Amino acid sequence: MENPGSSIISALGAGSGIDFGRLASELSEASFSFQRETLESRNSALEARISAASVLRGSLTSLSGALGDRIRNGDLSPQARIGNPAIARVSTTPGNSPSGSYSLEVAQLAEAQTLVSPSFASRDDLVGEGDLNIRFGTVAGATFTEDLDQNALSISVSATDTLADLAVRISSESDGALEAYVADGTGGAQLVIKGRDGGVNGFVLEPTSSNLLPTNTPGDLTYLGWSPATDSGQLRETAQDALFELDTVALSSASNRVTGLPEGIALDLTATNIGEPTDLSFSQDTSAITQVMTDFTAALNDIVALLNGGEDGTDKSLLNDQGARELRRDLARLTSETVISDADVGAPDTLGDLGLSLNRDGTFRLDTDLLARTLAERPDGAAAMFTISPQGVFATIDGLARDNSAIGDPASLGGSVTRYEAQIERNEERLERIAQQQSNLLERLTRSLSSAESQIATSQSTLSFIRQQFEISDNS
Repeated sequence: MENPGSSIISALGAGSGIDFGRLASELSEASFSFQRETLESRNSALEARISAASVLRGSLTSLSGALGDRIRNGDLSPQARIGNPAIARVSTTPGNSPSGSYSLEVAQLAEAQTLVSPSFASRDDLVGEGDLNIRFGTVAGATFTEDLDQNALSISVSATDTLADLAVRISSESDGALEAYVADGTGGAQLVIKGRDGGVNGFVLEPTSSNLLPTNTPGDLTYLGWSPATDSGQLRETAQDALFELDTVALSSASNRVTGLPEGIALDLTATNIGEPTDLSFSQDTSAITQVMTDFTAALNDIVALLNGGEDGTDKSLLNDQGARELRRDLARLTSETVISDADVGAPDTLGDLGLSLNRDGTFRLDTDLLARTLAERPDGAAAMFTISPQGVFATIDGLARDNSAIGDPASLGGSVTRYEAQIERNEERLERIAQQQSNLLERLTRSLSSAESQIATSQSTLSFIRQQFEISDNS
């Protein structure tokens, strides 16, 4: 932007031979260049520290996430085996590490009630005005026992509602308790209604017609009424619980997805095997623990390398950083820190027991011989260290990552980033003030030098006049 007064100086003709506009600009620039360059240099250094601290935080978070994924879903999770895989799919819930074997015998799968209405000529037939009340409970033979914990469904049916309209309304107004559709079969259009799995999820249809004399025929809402006492073939499936035995203990479930079993076992029941129980067992792949410890040691050394200045050791951004110093101390304690406080006597309870040790230079190494002995002598104890729970290897690393990401802790990497960002913000504010001060100085210098240029031009004009007078006098 052209500085104030430069046009004035140009208009005066710069009779002195000096570029006063440039002089004003250079003087104002020189007055503040040191302060500005100092602040910009500080900001560059602060940005380098923020970048280095953020990379370290990200590395810790990535290590925690990768370790958690391998425990939950990978080769570190307990491997389930079932003798007859047609009977059930077996899994474990996070945070549990089941072991040993169980017998499983499934006598009955959970089912949903399925009801098929009498036939209509078309899905577009009117069903009749009135109210359709649907209650939920247990259907057993010709009896129905209402489940008072479930709210009854009441649908107001208009005179213009068709069979297809009613199917849509049952599905949408039941909040997932019922699914209804119209099937166009060989005998005509029929309303199919299905409930949820589980014995208490049966239902009855209790219509009230607006007709003074209900006819119980198509077009009158009473035609759709149903109860087990009056069933004439409409009931196609009865709602029932899954019944099974785990280690000969009789259990039931409203769903074929069964959770809450011992040691966090979860089952998806798929078939029955009455009189032919199958075995299910759990085992830990010790080779997977060896591999994860190898990868874990390498990841820790990558973090140490970042603390030491990167691959070439030249990045000293965090040399005196408080958060980096605290992380070094945390890593130094890692091999001896107890990660399972309630481990059995003689069972591994530190990463050192799994072979992780610290070198003099702060890097880590893995004692594979010690790890092999631990896995051979206490395989269950070693496996127990790799669970998603408040204790164990994952909980320790996850806690380390969270602590170093805490922006409110000045002794963490997160606190360091917050502090450096605040310093950059203050420096930017100072740079803005310096820019304004430089602009003000430039304006003052321009005015002063413009005045000086004007005086010099006047003096030169006077001198030229006197010189002319002397020349005239000499000539005469």
